[in-house]
Order: sequence, then structure tokens, then C-alpha cells
Amino acid sequence: MNKGDLVAKIAKDACITKVQAEAALDAYENAVKATLKKRDKVTLVGFGSFTVVTRKARTGRNPQTGATIKIAARKVPKFTPGSELKKAVK
Repeated sequence: MNKGDLVAKIAKDACITKVQAEAALDAYENAVKATLKKRDKVTLVGFGSFTVVTRKARTGRNPQTGATIKIAARKVPKFTPGSELKKAVK
């Protein structure tokens, strides 16, 4: 399922237009991004949680040359599924 498919499904299930559904989905995405940028946590009970975690600096290898390279530490988003989502996928 891509974004267009998701927008169509939301529009159908919520009895709204695709334009309204896309605006709602965009607002949701922007809210999650803004919250994670502030290093806060987004929790949707039963669905899951979005957090920001820090990956440590490490060494890696260039697959073409085999040379060792340094990979810098960085912050990345992480999603942890909730119990209801886990049950639904089972």
C-alpha cells in the first residue's frame, strides 16, 4: 500500500473526500515529524510509539574496496508497535 492507496482507504472509510483525507494524513505526518524533532515521544495507545534513538559511532567497510570507514553517531526515528497492532498482524 502506498500513500495514494492509504488516502483512498481513509477517504472511503471516513466518508470524506480524497483531498480532505490527504490533508489529514499530511497533518498527521507533520505533527509526528515536529514532535520527534523536539525529541519528544508520540504514543498512539494500542497502535504504537514513535521515538528518537541515538546510534553510536562505529566502524564499517566500504563494500567496493573493503576499506574501513568511520560511521558517525546519529539520531534516527524508531517505531515500536503496540499490543493491539501485534495481535492484528498475528
